[in-house]
Amino acid sequence: MTQTERRRFLIEYLLAENSQYRGVQIPESETEQKYLLRSLVNVRHAVPASEEFLHIEDEYLQEEIKLRGITDITDLVPACDDLYIWRGDITTLKVDAIVNAANSGMTGCWQPCHYCIDNCIHTFAGIRLRAACDSIIKKQGHEEPTGQAKITPAFNLPCKFVLHTVGPIADGHPTQTDCDLLSSCYKSCLDLAHDKGLKSIAFCCISTGVFDFPQEEAAQIAAAAVKEWKEKNEKSGSCPNMTGPAGGMKVVFNVFTEKDEKIYRRLIFSR
Repeated sequence: MTQTERRRFLIEYLLAENSQYRGVQIPESETEQKYLLRSLVNVRHAVPASEEFLHIEDEYLQEEIKLRGITDITDLVPACDDLYIWRGDITTLKVDAIVNAANSGMTGCWQPCHYCIDNCIHTFAGIRLRAACDSIIKKQGHEEPTGQAKITPAFNLPCKFVLHTVGPIADGHPTQTDCDLLSSCYKSCLDLAHDKGLKSIAFCCISTGVFDFPQEEAAQIAAAAVKEWKEKNEKSGSCPNMTGPAGGMKVVFNVFTEKDEKIYRRLIFSR
């Protein structure tokens, strides 16, 4: 099947499984078809799908990610020791685990085509990621607390696993509790990655999107949390404001804007 044929199959399947979509026409343009497919996936509940659907979705998403370009951590130049700063799309990064800034429901963003990282990760991982998260939530019997971490397979993403953590909602004015919880997000993810034997982890800028944690302050907390974790778990390295020799946990600070990149570089190299 071509990508166009796969896309149409996926759309037709999703439209057919919900009677509310009866009468919806599949647009002709590739862009509009992609928006429709993403929207249908974003609002789909965690219910089983056929093996044929899952197989075709796997083929489609893996080809889409390949076309967008995959970046391997081995091709990145560390900023210092095992610390990396990378500006790009975290869903195209090949590391052991990427971190998803989840909400307390932990089943992804339900707003069609929303720009948040939660939506992007669930969209390109495929529908099995929502099912895996839904299973965790049902098993624990309550929403995911802020500052902790859970792990799932990454399914169609180039990384191996996704670490899900719920950051604090700061609304532009974080309290000390918010700061402590944000620090806990980073340390909990590192603890879980370490416990699972992972060697590399990529953090998005947790809570700085719709949760409105100020970027500068969030970056300071992120850098400090990683530093404290490495001080506790690894021997000292050569970074002036960090610890951890080559061979420790490789940590990627994944940023979206040039401003964020400059903030992290300043924090890592400041004395």
